[in-house]
Amino acid sequence: MPLDLAAAKNIANVLTEALPYIQQFTGCTIVVKYGGNAMTDETLKNSFARDIVMMKLVGMNPVVVHGGGPQIGSLLERLNIQSEFIEGQRVTDSQTMDVVEMVLGGLVNQEIVALLNKNGGKAIGITGKDGNLIKATKLMKKKTGDNGEADTLLDLGQVGTVAGINKEVLNMIEHSDFIPVIAPIGVDENGATYNINADTVAGEIAKVLGAEKLMLLTNISGVMDKQGTVLTGLTTGQVDELISDGTIYGGMLPKIRCALDAVNNGVKSAHIIDGRVEHAVLLEIFTHTGVGTLISNIRKVGEDH
Repeated sequence: MPLDLAAAKNIANVLTEALPYIQQFTGCTIVVKYGGNAMTDETLKNSFARDIVMMKLVGMNPVVVHGGGPQIGSLLERLNIQSEFIEGQRVTDSQTMDVVEMVLGGLVNQEIVALLNKNGGKAIGITGKDGNLIKATKLMKKKTGDNGEADTLLDLGQVGTVAGINKEVLNMIEHSDFIPVIAPIGVDENGATYNINADTVAGEIAKVLGAEKLMLLTNISGVMDKQGTVLTGLTTGQVDELISDGTIYGGMLPKIRCALDAVNNGVKSAHIIDGRVEHAVLLEIFTHTGVGTLISNIRKVGEDH
């Protein structure tokens, strides 16, 4: 078979561009929140799995935290269990919580584990209940009244927030050949189980581990200005300004605030990346331009990512 010189040079160029990033991030922990289209499209699922396995093979320590909202909604519908949402969050009664555990801790978690293993990795699936990994407290959401002030507490049932992370469990897995795949289910001191937002869990785990990067996969191209241009590299101060002037608003705010909180608490950088792009994780880590928005307090001259 004749050598395709152009293709060979392209491969060499890709590897050459990736080399300094591999050297820089070897031994570093990178927490990836996996969700959106990347979890439902077969091509994207396989490219994500290969990205994570590649990271592990070149010496990084990826930690995967996954969501599963659409899958939960689908099973609830099949079981004829009505879903109720308050300000974008699913009210989780005991019956709904059973389904959440079944989907997140079972079906989705094990599918991701199998996908990583099929692509040459060694993955292990856990929930926040295993080893008391995720300590939770009940989330009482504040409702904003007509006067613009939060004057009412809303009870969302078994929806929680992170009270603490058991680092011992993560250290045990992280310093092995295994890739942890974590379902965002927590437990309180009385043994009650809670459904927790996956972005929040990923951010808290990144903070506790002092991660190099927190990567949040989304269904958008990244943080955009008012003209629709993706902003590739931002400091935390610039993000605060974009929130203040209304450029960042609505459903993007919780994800951005999660990223800001991580960077302001020891995580070196947070990335809002387009999970609709094949190999988005590798492109963001190993190329100069990346495929989304990087948020950090440190800017390198001549580099966005």
